[in-house]
Amino acid sequence: MGRRAGMGRREPGLRTGNRGRRRPSPEAARWGGASGAGPQAAASEHRRAGSAAACCPGDRRAAPPPPSLRVRFGLRRGWLKRSGRAMPKWSVRRRPSLLLGAVLLIVCLPVLRRLDWSGLGASLWRRRHLGLRADGQNFKLENSAFWIFGGSVHYFRVPRAYWRDRLLKLRACGLNTLTTYVPWNLHEPERGTFDFSGNLDLEAFILLAAEVGLWVILRPGPYICSEVDLGGLPSWLLRDPDMRLRTTYKGFTEAVDLYFDHLMLRVVPLQYKHGGPIIAVQVENEYGSYNKDPAYMPYIKKALQDRGIAELLLTSDNQGGLKSGVLDGVLATINLQSQSELQLFTTILLGAQGSQPKMVMEYWTGWFDSWGGPHYILDSSEVLNTVSAIVKAGSSINLYMFHGGTNFGFIGGAMHFQDYKPDVTSYDYDAVLTEAGDYTAKYTKLREFFGSMAGAPLPVPPDLLPKTAYDPVTPAFYVSLWDALNFLELPVTSEHPVNMENLPINGGSGQSFGYTLYETTITASGVLTALVRDRGQVFLNTFFLGTLDYKKKTIVIPTVQGFTTLRILVENCGRVNYGDNIDQQRKGIIGNVYLNDSPLKKFKIYSLEMDRSFLQRFTADKWKPLTEEPMFPAFFLGALSVLDSPYDTFVKLEGWEKGVVFINNQNLGRYWNIGPQETLYLPGAWLDVGLNKIIVFEEKMAQRIIQFVDTPNLGQHEYVH
Repeated sequence: MGRRAGMGRREPGLRTGNRGRRRPSPEAARWGGASGAGPQAAASEHRRAGSAAACCPGDRRAAPPPPSLRVRFGLRRGWLKRSGRAMPKWSVRRRPSLLLGAVLLIVCLPVLRRLDWSGLGASLWRRRHLGLRADGQNFKLENSAFWIFGGSVHYFRVPRAYWRDRLLKLRACGLNTLTTYVPWNLHEPERGTFDFSGNLDLEAFILLAAEVGLWVILRPGPYICSEVDLGGLPSWLLRDPDMRLRTTYKGFTEAVDLYFDHLMLRVVPLQYKHGGPIIAVQVENEYGSYNKDPAYMPYIKKALQDRGIAELLLTSDNQGGLKSGVLDGVLATINLQSQSELQLFTTILLGAQGSQPKMVMEYWTGWFDSWGGPHYILDSSEVLNTVSAIVKAGSSINLYMFHGGTNFGFIGGAMHFQDYKPDVTSYDYDAVLTEAGDYTAKYTKLREFFGSMAGAPLPVPPDLLPKTAYDPVTPAFYVSLWDALNFLELPVTSEHPVNMENLPINGGSGQSFGYTLYETTITASGVLTALVRDRGQVFLNTFFLGTLDYKKKTIVIPTVQGFTTLRILVENCGRVNYGDNIDQQRKGIIGNVYLNDSPLKKFKIYSLEMDRSFLQRFTADKWKPLTEEPMFPAFFLGALSVLDSPYDTFVKLEGWEKGVVFINNQNLGRYWNIGPQETLYLPGAWLDVGLNKIIVFEEKMAQRIIQFVDTPNLGQHEYVH
């Protein structure tokens, strides 16, 4: 494994063709059919070929039934059987290692003995009564033994155009279940305003999973952790100075109730008992590690059931919280990364809930990265050995992550124990698929392992989506932040600084993400003191003085003459998503700003969320030709030319320091030269044929060009310990 900096992960047997496009070698081509086929072609082949794996909630192989029946997945399956059309079989050339095959057979015999795949065929879809349930040490679906072989893919981290590609790859790996979190903060960005459209269309994602042939375990929170800002909780909750998140505090439960009212209206019809693919629902997430209110988990359980959730309920906890996370009437599951934890967890579970089915809800296939740290990796052989041990121990399993995706925009979270560590933009996670959806050595080994238990050849994995290295772009125009203030939204005026969440904007919901600029006037020099969250760049007029952060709370103001504008540009780098201090995640300037121990007053506060409405104010007449040294911070404008079908690529900002990249007003996320991440993933699905507008917001230092490469660079590697 041990990749060096500058090298992206490549599946053995993959080659790079002209213009940097990646194409399968003969070995890899046996998985994906003709070279160059995209997700649609792969999906079409999948539908034509039919399903060889058991336990799958639906697929299409003949003309579909009428739309009124199509939503009833059980009827679709039954209709297909009654149509009398022969089901084609997969034909896959396989060259398994005899030794590996023998090992896998020994490991899998206990599993095969407990599985009755034949009982989970088309007839199941006409007799949905019992759903997934615990029967002694086994899961059962209706009256058949059932094993959950799951993988996590988060719809909000993957461009919608690529959902099908990622789910087909999950199915072709031999997995039968999709798991996904539901981020409350993205679905209710302002209090009482809900968004389930576009890339947040949860219903479409679940329906697509069923169409591909996957069951679904839904993890709706309200808290999800997941390395998402505030663990997926909306920041507007923190407008309440007494807020106690993840408790039965009235201000929190009232917000949860309203959110669940809207969410469950969409989710309930997609449950197994209503003909959908959802077979289980998780109650909150890792609450045993938080455990601040014994009434909270029963409240969440009741809130789900009162709104119609009727499938199997689960909890999910890591080693630190397992003993405290067990809830009456709910099946406890565990989260781990090493075989050494497995026996300990099994013993704890047995003592807590007796003889019940075992499940590892999160087997961590890699790990997330923080700015300034290494890119963590986990050896593929270790992953295979641990997965084999989990299954051999009689446990179902979910791979977290199967495909990590990207923290597009500002959705990434942070950790703060000794030091504050914000998450990088990439959520590659060293997962089974790369950030861009490419195969890895983990995929190859796990597909062989799960395929040995399928009882029939697995579906052919889709072709890789091609990558390319576009010609560099030279920004031709720019506008400094100070000039941009003239055409942005009018600032909030306040006697004292106001934190982001409590700004009187966005319908009373405050500011969630991005930057906030604080301005006031001073007439003297001295020592400036302020508590900023998370980074505050200090300027006198437009002259940069230094940065305030968690470790540096003071800065010296040099001699000033007359009235001088003091500016503090504060960035929310990501709210903590795990730990005991989530109630203290307000961003911006917290409290007063002092000059020589005297509080400063009369502030103008600009909200710089850098969302679509913000970018739309940068009309053509606002930009200046880039003919002189720019004044920072600044926005730079360039055009990426795409002559034929757009392909995925990676943005490289060598020589730039820190900022944000936008393509056609889509926020790709942050870059920062402290690493480890050195490239940003740019999905081809977000590019147009012709000219594509690129805007880069750079805080301090820019180069003349924006580069594009066909291979990601996520930084210097370090193995997960």
